[in-house]
Amino acid sequence: MKDLLDNVGKCPVMHGAKTNSNVATTNQDWWPNQLNLSILRQHDLKSNPMGPDFDYRKEFLKLDYVALKKDLNDLMTDTKEWWPADYGHYGPFFIRMTWHAAGTYRSGDGRGGGGTGAQRFAPLNSWPDNGNLDKARRLLWPIKQKYGNKISWADLLILTGNVAIESMGGKTFGFGGGREDIWHPEEDIYWGLEKEWLDDNRYEDTRQSLEYPLAAVQMGLIYVNPEGPNGNPDPLLSAQDIRETFSRMNMNDEETVALTAGGHTFGKAHGAGDPELVGPEPEGARMEDMGLGWINRHKSGKGIDTTTSGVEGPWTTNPTQWDNGYFNLLFKYDWKLTKSPAGANIWHPINIEEADMAQEVDGSDQKVIPMMTTADMAMIKDPKYREISKKYHEDPDSLSEAFSRAWFKLLHRDMGPKIRYLGPEVPEEDLIWQDPVTPGNKNFNVENLKTDIKSSGLTTKELVETAWASASTFRLTDMRGGANGARIRLSPQNDWEVNKPTQLSKVLETLEPIASKNGASLADTIVLAGGVGIEMNSGAKVPFTPGRGDASEEQTDAESFNALEPLACGFRNYVKADFAVSPEEMMLDRAHLLNLTAAEMTVLVGGFRTLGISATEEGIWTNSDKLSNQWFKKLLDMDVVWEKTSPTSYEGKDRETGKVVRTASRTDLVFGSNSELRAIAEVYAQDDNNEKFLTDFIVAWTKVMEADLF
Repeated sequence: MKDLLDNVGKCPVMHGAKTNSNVATTNQDWWPNQLNLSILRQHDLKSNPMGPDFDYRKEFLKLDYVALKKDLNDLMTDTKEWWPADYGHYGPFFIRMTWHAAGTYRSGDGRGGGGTGAQRFAPLNSWPDNGNLDKARRLLWPIKQKYGNKISWADLLILTGNVAIESMGGKTFGFGGGREDIWHPEEDIYWGLEKEWLDDNRYEDTRQSLEYPLAAVQMGLIYVNPEGPNGNPDPLLSAQDIRETFSRMNMNDEETVALTAGGHTFGKAHGAGDPELVGPEPEGARMEDMGLGWINRHKSGKGIDTTTSGVEGPWTTNPTQWDNGYFNLLFKYDWKLTKSPAGANIWHPINIEEADMAQEVDGSDQKVIPMMTTADMAMIKDPKYREISKKYHEDPDSLSEAFSRAWFKLLHRDMGPKIRYLGPEVPEEDLIWQDPVTPGNKNFNVENLKTDIKSSGLTTKELVETAWASASTFRLTDMRGGANGARIRLSPQNDWEVNKPTQLSKVLETLEPIASKNGASLADTIVLAGGVGIEMNSGAKVPFTPGRGDASEEQTDAESFNALEPLACGFRNYVKADFAVSPEEMMLDRAHLLNLTAAEMTVLVGGFRTLGISATEEGIWTNSDKLSNQWFKKLLDMDVVWEKTSPTSYEGKDRETGKVVRTASRTDLVFGSNSELRAIAEVYAQDDNNEKFLTDFIVAWTKVMEADLF
């Protein structure tokens, strides 16, 4: 014992608890290919200091919104010695902070964006593209401290950019609050495989073959490299990157040009000195730096001596004023490629007139030459971008309107339907990217509708599959999809292979007149019908909440809904093609988008297989006419031994006879092979837990059916 105690001080961990992966190996280190379920249990209440009873939306409604905006406006010109404002105005700095908080959004999986305040945490707080934004958040801390629980960091990071634009004479379209903070990094978001900042291993043959669902062109960037693809100062190649990246963020060409021009109307880029003199990012900084990164040893390291991106100079003559200066300069001059003091590629106007030069950031009489990045040059070198740029140059009012709308979309596209927006500046106009739905009737006779559904001749499987296909498009990441709107009857969803178009058409043709007869929306009828199918099969009661509406084609941006197509759905044993990740990993991803726990995912899969729901014959092992836990019993049956027959398929053979008694997919067997999922499956397979299985299945089912009811 004495020897043990003598060695305690040398122990690399405290009291036996692993606190740092650098001093102890993890399960993932030992078994890197093991399915990691942490995506389904992140943001647990244990990590939230506010407690389970805190309701941010209620707190926001108590906010003195006018006073908050006044304080933010005052902050814009309250320059601090520890981080002085360029031109005496923090507006451009805060616009960049807001842009980069919201700009991580990507439409492929709805992840990223400003809806959670994630810029406070790794990796975003330490991305090269977010250099020195740690100072912007510190400047905001006194205001956050003052208004406390009534304003989340997520909302504050977004609202501040709006106030910044308004303080410099720009037009904004509105603001909606209601974003709730997270309290640790969003570990579920895949940002790429690269191991070094600014690496680029995410393309195949062309710049359009960017790895799905990524949008940024390099690790650690929000959008594109301002110097050009991988630093290549070719404006036309840069235009390819810009178009592909912005389209993956659900922005068209006009919105892209408006955002570029409007954002670069303000402020400057920073590349005053040698980048080697800039210290590590916040997550790699010293303890005594208190979370601040990028400490710069070039002269004063701040103000006129700041080095961030390496690009150096203002975009316009008046960097703290909304005007048409960006296009005035871009079209007025020919431009030559040169280098910043930090060695970055930039473009300078040839033979610039003194009147078009800008003031130095320190307020001195010194004049500096405005610059453009390679990405800016793309706005006049690419034919389509040039045409749009010319229109905005000749009609500044159209630029102002287009920028205000595109900026609003940038800040709010991950918030979902407008009904979730809070505050006095929520615009009345319905915008198509908000996926508007006219509210449905809540007062129809549910029991009469159920009776008609039961008499329709549709099977339990048809009813359940259709309801699941409708509701399971929901994405917690950006609150899109779901059953509300009944968009499953519209293109493109009615043609998705996973939705069994022929069967879907039959079910909808049967349910539509029933819905009309009972004064219910088709959306409500589809969901209720799924519940009726479960009730007919199990004898249990399935909760139902009415009020969904039916969206029209005019309310639906069909192209944007392509991103919601399930490329794999483990719940239905469906995989559209071969992917770099396993089917079970894609099932976890789908479960996360649906906000399901590991137990909820498990019970749903087992229930669906019992109901005969599988895109193939794999996983269908029961002939029970009642929803039960029989699938789990057969999954864990030790009288069966499994053999692999293809990369994703397996045969189960009777141990004694060698006869094939069942087949399975990876998304079936993972519930027996993965130790965590097996532990859950064992609970549901117990003889005394059939009722628990049924109860939990209905709870999980209802959670998905009502996920989009806000």
